[in-house]
Amino acid sequence: MAEAFIYDAVRTPRGKGKKDGSLHEITPLQLAAQVMKAIPERLNIDKGEVEDVAFGCVSPVGEQGAVITRTAILEAGFPNHTAGIQVNRFCGSGLEASNIAAAKVMSGECQMAMGGGVESMSRVPMGSDGGAMVTDPQASFQAYFVPQGISADLIATKYGFSRDDVDAYSVESHKRASKAWDEKRFKKSIIPVKDVMGVNVLDHDETIRPKTDMQALGALNPSFAMMGQNFGFNDVAAMRYPEVEKINHVHHAGNSSGLVDGASALLFGNKASGERLGIKPRARIVSMASIGSEPTIMLTGPEVAAQKALKTAGMNVSDIDLFELNEAFAAVVLRFMQALNVDHSIMNVNGGAIAMGHPLGATGAMILGTMVDELERANKETALVTLCIGGGMGIATIIERV
Repeated sequence: MAEAFIYDAVRTPRGKGKKDGSLHEITPLQLAAQVMKAIPERLNIDKGEVEDVAFGCVSPVGEQGAVITRTAILEAGFPNHTAGIQVNRFCGSGLEASNIAAAKVMSGECQMAMGGGVESMSRVPMGSDGGAMVTDPQASFQAYFVPQGISADLIATKYGFSRDDVDAYSVESHKRASKAWDEKRFKKSIIPVKDVMGVNVLDHDETIRPKTDMQALGALNPSFAMMGQNFGFNDVAAMRYPEVEKINHVHHAGNSSGLVDGASALLFGNKASGERLGIKPRARIVSMASIGSEPTIMLTGPEVAAQKALKTAGMNVSDIDLFELNEAFAAVVLRFMQALNVDHSIMNVNGGAIAMGHPLGATGAMILGTMVDELERANKETALVTLCIGGGMGIATIIERV
């Protein structure tokens, strides 16, 4: 089996996912097309070298539907022979799409393939595509369904994380993200988003609040307490986890991922294609893993996916220099560090989605690209990228700097 290398990675800035966000007027088609087009231009290669493109999109309806990947390929000026697939594994979609592209290279199906994702949460609201687990009583009963916020609070309660713990993590995320921008750590991969006239509309992540402190967060009410108590979700969670006497609701908008718009893309290829085109690989795919986990607590999948990816690679936690876990909720990251004994100093070193937002279908590819940049900047060798996923799943990818 061939090795798959990452030759380049780009992303848009994340724009606030509301009507007053800077990217609201930019369609998801344009977001996707702009990151797709950027990579061949940066590497000075023909677009036709990319044989297939896999893009994550979690709400694939309306203007994000009908395989937006293929539409964006044509919009970006790729030739007709470049195929496209739309991927939905909830929050893990962008990394799953990247893993699919890498797997196509490793299997020999493609010499070069692109992975990435797009989500315009200001234009296509989360949940627009519905879903039986939420709307079908039989499916909800079978899965002991609760919303993700209840799951996050369940994790905090079950594993002993207080309101101060999750708020302190949030403060640090904003500090790290602000520092990363001040030190231009994202400069290599960020491409400004342009409007139809070619004018830059956004060149920075829009939701970072560097002055966030414990006092400001402490004034926020828990977001999921009323939902848990009034709609019976606390009781559903207690049926699945009777050892938890009472759920402590600690999460709110300030220590959970923000709704944003954005897109990302990475180019994967084998060694021979890079040599033929005169481009240098930046990282190598070491291993990939996707797993299912218990659907009520739902968000503990990253620890299992990471362990599977490590086992596949014949590696231990101590062999990884940097960890990147999507900050869906603060307790998700705190539990991962607790379970795998990972020090915070090597976890999400540039902040995460609590500060910068989580454009659902794009995030996994965004943080994979962030780790390519950070390995180079920090002169480190290995990184593990992972995400929790709705419905009880997890995904992880290990890369090695070339």
